Amino acid sequence: MTELLSFDETSRFLDTPKGKLHYHVAGDGPPLLLLHGSGPGVSGWANFRGNLPVFAREYTTYVLDFPGFGKSYSPDANPLAVGPAGVLDFLDGMGLGPLPVIGNSMGGNVAARIAAEHPEKVSRLMCIGGVGLSLLSPSPPEGIKLLVEFVENPTRDRLVQWMESMVYDTAILTDEFVQMRWESATDPAASSDIKRLYNRQMLEGMRRGRAFGAADSVAMLTKIQAPTLVMFGRDDRVTPLDGSLAAMRLIPKCELHVFYDCGHWAMIERKDEFESTVLGYLARDR
Repeated sequence: MTELLSFDETSRFLDTPKGKLHYHVAGDGPPLLLLHGSGPGVSGWANFRGNLPVFAREYTTYVLDFPGFGKSYSPDANPLAVGPAGVLDFLDGMGLGPLPVIGNSMGGNVAARIAAEHPEKVSRLMCIGGVGLSLLSPSPPEGIKLLVEFVENPTRDRLVQWMESMVYDTAILTDEFVQMRWESATDPAASSDIKRLYNRQMLEGMRRGRAFGAADSVAMLTKIQAPTLVMFGRDDRVTPLDGSLAAMRLIPKCELHVFYDCGHWAMIERKDEFESTVLGYLARDR
């Protein structure tokens, strides 16, 4: 397996009754599914392009674009709400499952919901933030507020401010990286989908609704039966570390790994450690 994989050589589409789902695939061996997070200009490729060659050495690795992101179809509803159905359509259409699933942020939330409601689909669950229940940190967190500010007024400076809130070491935000996200984020189709997800109404819901959503979160976490690895950046300003405590206690078979000097994008910022942690965890089944 070569260390260099291009977008075009790994790009595929799956026809579903709701529209085309876009994904990348590479490698041989048992299947592994990667689910990206949310945010302006995000896609499976943007989140996991650096990790795909490593995982593809041992696994047939699928990197899916959620409906409303990347090159997948644009849904009529909030992309977060339709995320689980989109993943289930993909798994059914590809004849996949049970399989291990890695999700970053929104992808971790979606993966956890599928593991809770469809345990036959997920053999191991690995989440990078995005799962748990924040008990101590203010809501909404800094990264989400900056994201809404960009969505309302999408300037390059605001994009950079948001991206800086996603990492511990801003040196990884190269001009090439920022430009890739800027071009994707300012695509007219992408901007309409992201506005359904991030807006002032959503912020107000986060301020007022934490207590009301806690019971649902607890119920969902306790239903997850798959062995689970929860990974957090110690310095995450989007899904703060204290949220991991509820996940670690409530998911029956849960382990926690914390990356020091790391923000919300552990798969990018702590690439080598993230990959070795995941591969070590998956090796238990091999």
